[in-house]
Amino acid sequence: MPRFAANLSFLFTELPFERRFGAAAKAGFGGVEFLFPYEYAPEKLRQLADDAGVKIVLFNAPSGDWDGGDRGIGAIPGRESEFNEGIEKSAHYARILGCPRVHVMAGISPEEEKDLYRDVFLQNIKTAGSHFSLHGIEALIEPINPIDMPGYLINLPEDASYIIEASGLENVCMQYDLYHGAMQNIDLVYSVARHMPVIGHFQVAGAPGRNEPICGDADFSQIFWLIDQIGFDGWVGCEYRPISDTLSGLDWMQSI
Repeated sequence: MPRFAANLSFLFTELPFERRFGAAAKAGFGGVEFLFPYEYAPEKLRQLADDAGVKIVLFNAPSGDWDGGDRGIGAIPGRESEFNEGIEKSAHYARILGCPRVHVMAGISPEEEKDLYRDVFLQNIKTAGSHFSLHGIEALIEPINPIDMPGYLINLPEDASYIIEASGLENVCMQYDLYHGAMQNIDLVYSVARHMPVIGHFQVAGAPGRNEPICGDADFSQIFWLIDQIGFDGWVGCEYRPISDTLSGLDWMQSI
């Protein structure tokens, strides 16, 4: 069975954030991830994780004004200084948290300027990857489906692979969310096998609906089997919205 990490921005939300670490550990999770940690001091988060006995395995780099519509700034021309500051901040957090990987979001791009935005993202991801490499951190690129996030620059695994290969950096990897692949009707078994050499982290949710992974039309059992057979030693982040409370929805793990 793959190693599952609880995404604390999605799971156990019936509890205050500080109590979700312990709840995840009690439910059997060995790892946790979350979107943005920056409203908390990194030392506090590390203490919460250590007290619960869980590893922090992933979080996002600062991604601009989220409430104002930003979905990352890595590809946005003219915001390079802001991007670089965010990379330094996320590296600082990752070092204290003992977190080995950070998701770097590209952002929304106009269709007619995708080539320009892709070039900007490539240069910025090189900067991020080079800085992270000094601290043993991976920079992750996630393909996100255009239904959930219209206009996002990186939609397909091939889009992410292009940037990863062009960066020339070993610590720039793919964050493969099986939900986003399923929402685009991708042949997940073929796609995961093809891109496995550059995948650093998985995430999963039922598609459509983004509820428990056994909900919806997508069957992920073959993917979990494939991950085990390949010997993937990373994590699968559970980034889904429970239909009811978190604990009552965890039975899906026993059915895979």
